Amino acid sequence: MRYAIDEIEQDGFRTIRLADRAADLHVSIAPEIGNNAFEMLHHGHDFLWRPEQSLRSLRDKKLLFGIPFLAPWANRLDQDRYWINCKPYLINRDLGNIREDPNNQPIHGLMLFEPWEVESASADNTGAQLICRYDFTTKPASMAQFPFAHQLEMTHTVRDGRLHVSVRMISQSTEPLAVSIGFHPYFRLPETSRENWALDVPARTRLALNQNNIPTGEKIAISPERLSLQGVYPDDVFTDLVRNGGRHAEVNACCGNTGIRVGFGPKYSVAVVYAPRNRDFICIEPMTAITNAFNLAHAGGYEGLQHIAPRGTWEEEFWVEPSMP
Repeated sequence: MRYAIDEIEQDGFRTIRLADRAADLHVSIAPEIGNNAFEMLHHGHDFLWRPEQSLRSLRDKKLLFGIPFLAPWANRLDQDRYWINCKPYLINRDLGNIREDPNNQPIHGLMLFEPWEVESASADNTGAQLICRYDFTTKPASMAQFPFAHQLEMTHTVRDGRLHVSVRMISQSTEPLAVSIGFHPYFRLPETSRENWALDVPARTRLALNQNNIPTGEKIAISPERLSLQGVYPDDVFTDLVRNGGRHAEVNACCGNTGIRVGFGPKYSVAVVYAPRNRDFICIEPMTAITNAFNLAHAGGYEGLQHIAPRGTWEEEFWVEPSMP
């Protein structure tokens, strides 16, 4: 059979490997560490970046790697207060579950290293699939920071040479639930030099950011074109994504015939690209909203914030396709 699934113990953690044998694609996920896809082998080469440490060390040190999930807010908040439904909510640092950026701003939400429950893992003639669930409502420290009752379902599927990642949010709240989630994939292009990488971002707008990487409100019109990363170190927020003939916008990083393509479903309306100096990775990040979306939407500076109706659901996917000669 083309598709297969294996369960492997690594560093004391249960990990699930999804395989597409025909495409020679093998993806490993650690449900106990944020449900993070931490390895993507294509022709034996890993297209996901992580520090050269054990999974336990990465978890204990709270280091980012693989494809971490950012929720209930992605990127930064500009202060320890955010607004949803015209009401202010306060961050409580004393609970010890807030990650800070270099400017002491809350960043990347509460879910990075949370353990998920495996609902099912299966393979058939259509693909290999892992479904995991997380009940946010049962976590008092998380609910104290974001008091909107909801559950999450994440599905990783390997099919036709791609990894598909779908998230379903089920609201149990009696008020609208604002959606500002995303993923922060760390990609690498094996057997290549970072200075030879190029990037295609199908976007019409780049947002101006202040010194703390918060959008200022200024929108810069751009033309979708290939960008060489030689001497260029982007940390940018893109909107007005151009969709192809299907439903996805495709961001591509490449070096010759080696590359990674990321397809953004329609509800992932924002792309963040981060490729810092002296590092051999590039982050191509599907986001449902811009940085600091809760506060900017409340201030009237952002109209794209999505909401889930009371007791409603929200669902979207992105996909990743590696290529190598």
